[in-house]
Amino acid sequence: MVLGMLLWSGVVGAQRQPDLRTTPERTAFEETSRYDDVRELLNRLAEASPLVHLETFGRSEEGRELPLVAIASPPVSSAAAALRDRRVRVLVLGNIHAGEVEGKEAALILARRLSVGDLRPLLRRVIVLVAPIYNADGNERIAFDHRPEQFGPVSGVGIRENAKGLDLNRDFIKLETAESRSLVRLLTAWDPHVVIDLHTTNGSYHGYHLTYAPSLAVNADPRLVRATRTLLDSVSRVLIDRGWRTYYYGNFSTEGGLDRERERPGDGPGGAPAWRTFDARPRFVTNGVGLRNRMAILSEAYSYLSFERRIQATGSFLETLIALIARRPDAIRAATTDLDRAVADAGAHGTLGPLGLGARLVPEATGAVPILVGDVDHRTNPRSGRIMTTMIESAARPVLMQDYGSFEPLETVAAPRAYAIPAGTATTALIERVAALLAAHGVQASRLTGNQMVGAEAAVPGHVVHSDHTFQGHLETRLEQLTRRPRRLSLPAGSLWVPLGQPLARLVFQLLEPASDDGVVTWNVLDPWLHDGEDVPIYRILGDR
Repeated sequence: MVLGMLLWSGVVGAQRQPDLRTTPERTAFEETSRYDDVRELLNRLAEASPLVHLETFGRSEEGRELPLVAIASPPVSSAAAALRDRRVRVLVLGNIHAGEVEGKEAALILARRLSVGDLRPLLRRVIVLVAPIYNADGNERIAFDHRPEQFGPVSGVGIRENAKGLDLNRDFIKLETAESRSLVRLLTAWDPHVVIDLHTTNGSYHGYHLTYAPSLAVNADPRLVRATRTLLDSVSRVLIDRGWRTYYYGNFSTEGGLDRERERPGDGPGGAPAWRTFDARPRFVTNGVGLRNRMAILSEAYSYLSFERRIQATGSFLETLIALIARRPDAIRAATTDLDRAVADAGAHGTLGPLGLGARLVPEATGAVPILVGDVDHRTNPRSGRIMTTMIESAARPVLMQDYGSFEPLETVAAPRAYAIPAGTATTALIERVAALLAAHGVQASRLTGNQMVGAEAAVPGHVVHSDHTFQGHLETRLEQLTRRPRRLSLPAGSLWVPLGQPLARLVFQLLEPASDDGVVTWNVLDPWLHDGEDVPIYRILGDR
C-alpha cells in the first residue's frame, strides 16, 4: 500500500533525492505531521527543486512561523513578481482546524508532485501557493481525545482551535488572532485568484468521499459564485469518473427542522429528510474570500473514511481542480480584473447592490435530488482503545430529498457611496479601532484633512441587544427596530472616511453597515457607542463628498 501511495504521489528519482515522504507515508498512515516535520519537508523540497520558493507569511499566537511555498515554472521569488506574472495564482490552505489533518498532508503531497513530480507541467499556467499548516499551534496539541471517532490517524490529532482557544474559521471578519491577520496579509500581498480551504467533515453518515462548496456569502458577486459552481461541477464529473463519490457539502436535516443536523435521514421528528449546507456569514474563510471578489472553494473529506483514503480523496480533488484551472487561466484572470473594476465603479456611483443584511437558507431550484446515504461500522483504535467510526464504502444508496444548498438575502439595502465616523473626543478610540481593522483587511480608508459637510443617513436602533451566550469570546450584538434617518452631517478634520469606490466594497459593506449580521457591530467593536434611540456613529454617505 505504501508503494502504491508513493507512485500515486509522484515521487521520482527516489534513489537520487532526499526522503520527500510525508509523516503518514513514513508511518503506514498511523501518524500525522508535526510542525517540525512540515518545516523539514518544505525545506527539502526547496533544496530539491528550483521551482520552489519558501517563505513565511506570519506567526502563530505562540510565535511559530507560518510557512508558505510558491511553486511555479519559471519560478517566482516574491509576491510582487507573482503579481506581474500572467499566470493564475491558486492558494491551498491546510490545517485551519488542526484535528482535520488530511488537508495538511494532501497539500504537502501536492507541493511535492508539483515541484519534483508528475504535476510539474501545470506550472506553466498556474502559480500554486501552499500554506499547509495554518493552525500551527493547534497542530502541536496532539492527543487521543481529539476527534476520537474519526477514522485515524490512530496516533491522535491536534485541536480545532488555536492557542487562544479561538476558531480560525470564525475569525475572518474580526481578525482577533495572529493567524487570521497573517492570512489576510497573504491574501493582500499575493492576491490569489482562487483559494482552496481544506477540511474534514463529520456528523451525518452520508455516502460521499468528499464534499465541497463555493462561497456562500449572499453579498458575493453572483457571477463569481456561478463561475465557481460551474468549475466545481466539472471537477465533480472528473472525480466521479475516477471512482470518487462527491457532491456539494451538506448534512442531513429535515424540512421542518433545518436548524438541526442529524446523523441519518429520518432521525427524529421534522418531516421529510433534507440536505443542508452550513452558513452564509463571512466569518468563515471561504465566505469572506468571496467578498474580496476571488473564487473560494471549501473541501471536506469524509471523517469516517480512512486517513489514507481521505488524503487520497483530497489530493485527487486538488489535482483535478488545479488542472481545470490551468486550462482557463486567461478567463479566470480577466474575470477577476473585470469584477474588481465593476465593483469599484458601482461602489463609487452608489449603485452597488442592493446587498443583504442577513441570509436565509433556501432550496435549490432543481427540486428534490438523489443524495447518497451511507452507513458506518466501528473499530477499536489500537493505540488509544477508543472506538472509531468507519465508513462502509460499499454502502451508498440514493434517497430523494430537497437540497438546501444556497442562501438568499433576508433583508436588503442599497450600499452607500461611503461610510464616515465623525471625529471628536468621544469617538477617537472608535476611529482607531475601526481604522485598524480596515487596515488589517487591506481596505482603503483615510482621515479628512479639513471640515466637510455631507448628506448622510443615520441608523437609529430602537434596542441594542446582546446574545445570551458567549461565542468565540463575544456576546454578539444586534440592532433591533432599526430606523434610518437623513442627516446633514458636518464632518470635522480627522473624521474617518471609507469610500466604496474600491474593489473591496462588498467587504466594506459587510464590515461597516450597522445592520450587518457579521460586522463591527456584531463583534462588539461599537458597544460603548451604541445606545437605544441614538445614532450609530457610523454614517452612510449618500451624496458626493
